Amino acid sequence: MPPPHHNIPHSDTDILIIGSGGAGLFAALHAARTNPALTITLIAKGLIGKSGCTRMVQGGYNAAVVKNDSITRHFMDTIIGGKWLPNQDMAWRLCETAVTRIHELENEIGCFFDRNPDGSLHGKAFAGQSRDRTLHKSDLTGIEIINRLMEKVTTTPQVQCLNEHRALRLIPAKDQKTIAGALVLDIAHGSYYFIAAKAVLLATGAGPTMYRYHTPSADKTCDGLAMALDLGLPLRDMEMVQFHPTGLLGGDDTRMTGTVLEEGLRGAGGHLLNDEGSRFMHNYDKAGERATRDIVSRAMYAEMQAGRRLYISMAHLGSNKVAQQFPGMVKRCADCGFDLAGGKVEVVPTAHYMMGGVITNLDTATSINGLFVAGEDCGGVHGANRLGGNGVANSTVFGGIAGEAMAHYATGHNGWQDPDATALDKAIALAETPFAIKNKNTAKHSKDIFALGDALATTMWDNVGVMRDESGLQKARDKLSDYQTALTSIGLGETRAFNMSWQAWLNMHSLLATAQAITTASLTRENSCGSHHRQDFPHDMPADQAAFTIIQQQGDTLSAKTQRVDFTLVKPGESLV
Repeated sequence: MPPPHHNIPHSDTDILIIGSGGAGLFAALHAARTNPALTITLIAKGLIGKSGCTRMVQGGYNAAVVKNDSITRHFMDTIIGGKWLPNQDMAWRLCETAVTRIHELENEIGCFFDRNPDGSLHGKAFAGQSRDRTLHKSDLTGIEIINRLMEKVTTTPQVQCLNEHRALRLIPAKDQKTIAGALVLDIAHGSYYFIAAKAVLLATGAGPTMYRYHTPSADKTCDGLAMALDLGLPLRDMEMVQFHPTGLLGGDDTRMTGTVLEEGLRGAGGHLLNDEGSRFMHNYDKAGERATRDIVSRAMYAEMQAGRRLYISMAHLGSNKVAQQFPGMVKRCADCGFDLAGGKVEVVPTAHYMMGGVITNLDTATSINGLFVAGEDCGGVHGANRLGGNGVANSTVFGGIAGEAMAHYATGHNGWQDPDATALDKAIALAETPFAIKNKNTAKHSKDIFALGDALATTMWDNVGVMRDESGLQKARDKLSDYQTALTSIGLGETRAFNMSWQAWLNMHSLLATAQAITTASLTRENSCGSHHRQDFPHDMPADQAAFTIIQQQGDTLSAKTQRVDFTLVKPGESLV
């Protein structure tokens, strides 16, 4: 067993950033620029710049800079796409600041984006948008952004970067109103230590990997959302899990299954076909393949339920043109035996993004003093449906805002808070659970943890997926409770250093906590709205009655309630354009 909490090694920093995607890296840069005297520690569960989801962004970055576009038009597309559920002030801040941020990415960070012959930035056509505003670097936009950000952050002297360090729990101060820091696990050595910080940013990137088909990298296991729940923070819109319509279906023998084939394919004129060779989308929506992601995913799911296999076809656009426009995806598909440029590729809706997350104010601050949240861990920006291209914009916009806000906060607070000893003890006891089990068969239990992951993926896909109803959601809730019990009975060997079965156990704890929040919110919302579709309540939520769910953990139970949207800038039936 580890030593008592007071003997755990401690370190301190002015600002602690948990997560190394677009939000975390931008926060580090903006904090360092705001006050160069501050110390900043950035921890990554994987490798900085190599793990996470920002690197995986294919499509691009929404910013209202193309001809005939405007911030108000981008804002209205975001609100309408989100089914009037977004926090309007946050959505406006996103659209307004994205213009500033894209110029920062080019002129200060050093990113290169594709341009038109006249030198202006080229915008792709993406679904649900009234202008072709999605700026990009071919179909490898995320790699361009994350590589340049990584270069900047790793050469910023105020920033200490720690790879393969996992935050286990956010630790409040003794007053329970202020953040003290976080309990961290050094994965390589299997050792705990506490990092005290004046300000903490939660930017782990969520990632709905609890579904059978999913796009995020395997290290994305909703750790941030689980930590927020554990701290008692309110989360909104947790039922709003976005399924991207076109996930690569490569078979069970490849990790590539579920990988997203970006929306630009459909925006460029790609066709969705069933195994009868028919374009089916116009049977479901007048926008056809360019309908929003929730509509296309439901249409595809309906076709699958009717026993049909589904494909995306680009060959009619010319194989050379497709290969030139989408080189990353053409290569990715070829690695799995598919010819995207000249043939067709089998696809399936795939869990892609969580619109729900922690409730914050406009500067990303939470109800806990000194704790900030940005990126996919934060809720409210997207409402019921995220527009393609708004994701990486959200991370970089609010990551930068968080960096500045944290720097101001840390500058105004001279000392560090003493951590709550009970919270530290509880966090360590939880992490030690699999080592405390007696008479364990280590080899068997190591297999059990992965079998439990498969069972969770099936339950979430079948019962809390693209289509939902009360019976399936109740079944899922019961099974999730059983899985939680099963998890606490799985033991591991004594080795802690680079024990990947232990990491899988910790991942499963986060995924189960978040899956329970998703299921509870889905049961609470008895209507259909955007990415949340109840077959037993198929009628859409009236826009003028838009209300969002709030999930909060109280002890060992989850509470649920709804709250009406405050239409601060525009009301349903109105437009700013």
